[in-house]
Amino acid sequence: MTVSKIDGIVIAGNRIGRQLGVPTANIALDQSDNTENGVYAARTTINGKEYDAVANIGCKPTIDHNYTKRGAEIHIIGWSGDLYGQTIEVELTQKIREEQRFDSLEALKQQIEADIEYVLNNK
Repeated sequence: MTVSKIDGIVIAGNRIGRQLGVPTANIALDQSDNTENGVYAARTTINGKEYDAVANIGCKPTIDHNYTKRGAEIHIIGWSGDLYGQTIEVELTQKIREEQRFDSLEALKQQIEADIEYVLNNK
């Protein structure tokens, strides 16, 4: 079941996901995008191969407390490579939880790892 689809050109982010060991592909969302903020189980296709993913739609509250520009960050499970400048389409299949602010990057990392486990165990 598809909740929503988003697509866009992968842009450079803060590279914090990479520092945490969970790199993300960042997509700027169009002002007209009405996808509800939150964390989603997702799928994306790269070079003809489908990958499970975890997607955060929102404002990155742990990273920048005053962040108001919405975007999408997608951790593509099992993918390694450079997607900068490429257009990707992401199918959001299930909302896992609300976007939230964590007290530390370590707490954020632990939650992302739990989100990845959830996606892998609930295909």
